[in-house]
Amino acid sequence: MTAASDQTAIVSCMRNEGLFILEWLAYHQTLGFDHVVVVSNNCTDGSDALLDALAAKGHLTHIRQTVAPGTPPQDSGMALVLDWARANGVTWLLHIDSDEFLNITAGGGRLPDLMANTAEADVVAIPWQLFGDAGLAEWTPGMAVLPSFTRAEPAPEPRVTKSKCLFRAASFAAATDHNPRDPLVASPVVVNPDGTPLHAASLYQDRSSRFRPHDLAASNGTARINHYAVKSRDLFMMKNDRGDGQGKQGETKYHLGSNWHRSANKNDVEDRTILRHWPEAQARLTAFRQDPAIAAAEKACFVWFTTRKSAILTPETLALWTRRERPNP
Repeated sequence: MTAASDQTAIVSCMRNEGLFILEWLAYHQTLGFDHVVVVSNNCTDGSDALLDALAAKGHLTHIRQTVAPGTPPQDSGMALVLDWARANGVTWLLHIDSDEFLNITAGGGRLPDLMANTAEADVVAIPWQLFGDAGLAEWTPGMAVLPSFTRAEPAPEPRVTKSKCLFRAASFAAATDHNPRDPLVASPVVVNPDGTPLHAASLYQDRSSRFRPHDLAASNGTARINHYAVKSRDLFMMKNDRGDGQGKQGETKYHLGSNWHRSANKNDVEDRTILRHWPEAQARLTAFRQDPAIAAAEKACFVWFTTRKSAILTPETLALWTRRERPNP
């Protein structure tokens, strides 16, 4: 059973995310997690130095990792996080990316409003809700994601939407980008954010990211993960330079107009529900930037991005990474 004394941590594996770290951290601190843990690997934008500056002031725990060739960075990163959680008595972990924000819509929108539904669960599968580019072509460092991108799909789509998991660290031996894996309990209990039971079969599959029944897994009455996978057009294409959290590079997934781009770039409705926490998050963000060491480290990330974007997004590369666009279905 979930106890009031249970320690919670939000976790992310990041590489070259210096543009977004402070906003992501400031927002999730407002929700009431006991710990924030970021695992970095092979950063070239200075974000590891920014994470060190934040860790030095007690704002988060920064774990650096060296990833073995052929190993997905998120998988090896989560192995380190599970070790950390067990060593520090942390009960619950939520593993999300820097472009994902937990949006709790029930009650006051804080973590206890979600944890109230966990009961005997080992896993709470929280569905994605996709947010699009809102027509923004270029990103200026220092802008904020949450107020900039408020266009989204109407609701998570059954059979299509994926989930991210809040899970008990003691119940699993491993975790991937979407799910915990290798259960250490005989019959792990999976629920959606409303507390409705889901099938646990996905926990035994290598790369599964969806749960069944599909309609119940897509329910977002209590919470969802706002997924800003696209952001502005230039940021989307710069993903080709970084690669993804599973270590893949050189694919066409992040080409403008690709099937994945079109499926993720949802701008059907206005959704501002997450902004009820924005005043508090913005105040935390301002406080971070008043710290000289943190401000200098973030500025270095901004300079790196601007320089790198100029070098990478040449007219030739833009043409190579742009497909003929069709209207979204």
